[in-house]
Amino acid sequence: MTVHSTDKTIFTQRESEARSYCRGFDTVFTSAQGSELTDAEGNTYIDFLAGCSSLNYGHNDPDMKQALIEHLTENKMGHALDLHTDSKGKFLSAFEEHILAPRGMDHKLMFIGPTGANAVEAAMKIARKATGRTNIIAFTNGFHGVTMGALAATGNGYHRGGAGMDTHGVTRMPYDAYADGVDSVALLDQMLSDASGGIDAPAAIMLETVQGEGGLNAASPEFVKGVEQVARKHGALFIIDDIQAGCGRTGTFFSFEEMDVMPDVVTQAKSISGFGMPMALVLVRPDYDVFGPAEHNGTFRGNTHAFVTATVAIEKFWADDKFQKELAVKSDVLREGLAAVADLVPGAFLKGRGLMQGVDVGTGELASAICGRCFEKGLVIETSGNDDQVVKVLAPLTTPMEQFRKGLEILREAATEVTGERTDIAAE
Repeated sequence: MTVHSTDKTIFTQRESEARSYCRGFDTVFTSAQGSELTDAEGNTYIDFLAGCSSLNYGHNDPDMKQALIEHLTENKMGHALDLHTDSKGKFLSAFEEHILAPRGMDHKLMFIGPTGANAVEAAMKIARKATGRTNIIAFTNGFHGVTMGALAATGNGYHRGGAGMDTHGVTRMPYDAYADGVDSVALLDQMLSDASGGIDAPAAIMLETVQGEGGLNAASPEFVKGVEQVARKHGALFIIDDIQAGCGRTGTFFSFEEMDVMPDVVTQAKSISGFGMPMALVLVRPDYDVFGPAEHNGTFRGNTHAFVTATVAIEKFWADDKFQKELAVKSDVLREGLAAVADLVPGAFLKGRGLMQGVDVGTGELASAICGRCFEKGLVIETSGNDDQVVKVLAPLTTPMEQFRKGLEILREAATEVTGERTDIAAE
């Protein structure tokens, strides 16, 4: 049977029911450049999803692509386990010079299997081995992956239900502003300080500074700093999961840079390769670099192709502060555009920070309808939140301003049309 590029039958026949994003964007994509996708019928779409923040620098960045082509044509290493390679050496040097040193960080880099969940698994294992404890404290609405260990720390019940068994080893506490009138940091400290508080001494306390899948809940600097202090007081490692919020998504390379904290462990994946290729790493302070050789291994730890593109990304975008200043301007434009959408829906409000913002429209049904209409009008955008009620913008950070504004205008038009239709239906 010949399968034509526009024929979607093969996907429904042979791809598992676990498929997800393709259900909302029902077309066959064939190419991409910058912040634009093209499908088999020649339709173009502005990309406000960016591989769920895996493409912060857009699709097929020309400099990264050229470096990768040269790597391939020169028969450089394609797979190397964790052997020393020139591409890994260049990446480590660039990361040390442009990321670690300017931020006063002395963390070691641990390369693990190429997914964010693997990074979280490694971080939790490090904390447990370093402290001799087993309990990990995570927070409501957090999302840390769907492998068994990471899933235990994930708040979403739907994803935890996919485990087919109980998940253990994690105590969940209220995130910043989760409960009205509750000081989450003080509550956490009180429960850990009380021998009858019911929480086993933790190996680590782990959080996202902005909860991407949890609905763009943005923690205040005071909350993050307070959690770090509680961790220090009670002998736990302080872990920040920067998989979705990192690599510039919130306006700085790390999402915690302006919060006066220094995590013991940081997890990164998604956009760390710069090119959308599988790559993940764990940053760990030297005192907690406790694994022996191959104690947390993986056949695909250290993607040599990703090292090439990641090095270009760091040197191109993070060698000075020009890119970061551009992100600050776009953040303001995004906030203004989302405010126009929020004005259309009674009770709607903005969430998130930096280039990781969205609007909570109250229900998943309405948010999905708005995103569906956006797709019809040429914009790829998704939802998040405990009820998928947040329309979430994750545009590539490199999106040209004119295209960025056009995408926001499509979003506003879609929200206007959907809310207007529902008003008409209600009136009838």
